[in-house]
Amino acid sequence: MKLYRRRGKRIRSSDASLLFQFVFFGLVGVWLASFIPFHLSFLLSTTWQLDLFQAHFMSTYGLVSLVISLVMVACCAFVYYRYRYNHIKQIIHRQKLAKMILENQWYETKQVTQEGFFKDIPSGKTKEKISHFPKMYYRYEKGMIRIQVEITLGKYQEPLLNLEKKLESGLYCELVSKELHDSFVEYALFYDMIANRISIYEVIAQNGSLKLMDSMYWEYDKLPHMLIAGGTGGGKTYFILTLIEALLKTDAKLYVLDPKNADLADLATVMPDVYYKKEDMMTCIDQFYADMMARSEEMKQMEGYITGENYAYLGLSPHFLVFDEYVAFMEMLASKENTAVLTKLKQIVMLGRQAGFFLILACQRPDAKYLGDGIRDQFNFRVALGRMSELGYGMMFGSDIQKQFFLKQIKGRGYVDKGDNVISEFYTPIVPKEHDFLKEIAKLSQ
Repeated sequence: MKLYRRRGKRIRSSDASLLFQFVFFGLVGVWLASFIPFHLSFLLSTTWQLDLFQAHFMSTYGLVSLVISLVMVACCAFVYYRYRYNHIKQIIHRQKLAKMILENQWYETKQVTQEGFFKDIPSGKTKEKISHFPKMYYRYEKGMIRIQVEITLGKYQEPLLNLEKKLESGLYCELVSKELHDSFVEYALFYDMIANRISIYEVIAQNGSLKLMDSMYWEYDKLPHMLIAGGTGGGKTYFILTLIEALLKTDAKLYVLDPKNADLADLATVMPDVYYKKEDMMTCIDQFYADMMARSEEMKQMEGYITGENYAYLGLSPHFLVFDEYVAFMEMLASKENTAVLTKLKQIVMLGRQAGFFLILACQRPDAKYLGDGIRDQFNFRVALGRMSELGYGMMFGSDIQKQFFLKQIKGRGYVDKGDNVISEFYTPIVPKEHDFLKEIAKLSQ
């Protein structure tokens, strides 16, 4: 019983018609429960007479009782659908999983002899009977679907260990993790991902972690540096402004670079350390790097320093370099300047976590030309927003990624790898139309 609660509901071959069973027996049960009380006296009588039967069923009274019971069935069905829709979806999911196994023939059968009319005389006819059906368990909790598949080393092990694409497209969910345990593999998927979207007022940074969706965080202390990609109209700028506003509510120190002198450059009127001129931006990068190296040395001399602990353990504040339109900036530079900037950024992404120096880098497409030498791999949290080509997704998440990407015309929607090499659907926090970033950031910068 304990195993059943932990793993969830077992998927069986009979579940292929689970929705029909549930609807049919549920409606029949409700109808009987509402219809029988009208005729209970007749059904409990010891002698059923024709005239009594006609009085109950073949009369105005019988018709009215039938109509009332059917109306009650319709009302119960509507209420159940309205308030228990998630339960219906779970039944549909279980039915789809059973059909997936049956239609792909991931089961074993044997031939059995059918019984004749007389049980002691065999009919001679045979039929196929399922002798082994894979052990698969389904569990739904708090918007998360968990599917566990037993590992048996059988001939169907490979497809059952690689169900990501089928589960995502078939159940309309997004894979968030895949874990291999002692005797089974567990797939964890978010159901109805957009329902996990939060507002800008719920974006909170604390204990080295920044909440971006329900049950989704950027744990920058553990998985540092964020890479954001997306074209015009994808919601990239609003997302960056949301990050800035949330981080300013903490003791973090921010530096903002905007080489195109666009929206982020406007922050120069309300907060310090905002740069958009090439020389100023290069100076800022140099200073950010120098401060990181200086802190790394100072931390070792501080009282209470322990090898392996980070800046937060010593009570120091994090520093963030927010760099928008990175590729556009690199294309402005001469060859020697380009090399110098790349060298500094590489050192920041390689050494910044321990000292609390983090890079948030945004561009339209993470071109390998300006993110080479392993720099791109050091960005643990990666977000691709809006429309992107297959090549763009390959640059963002890796060319060997086994993921189907779908376009939805929703601003602020995209895909994310939060540091575990699992790509899932992502929605940036909702920003109300009346929200004034300059006004709010000005308050936080005072």
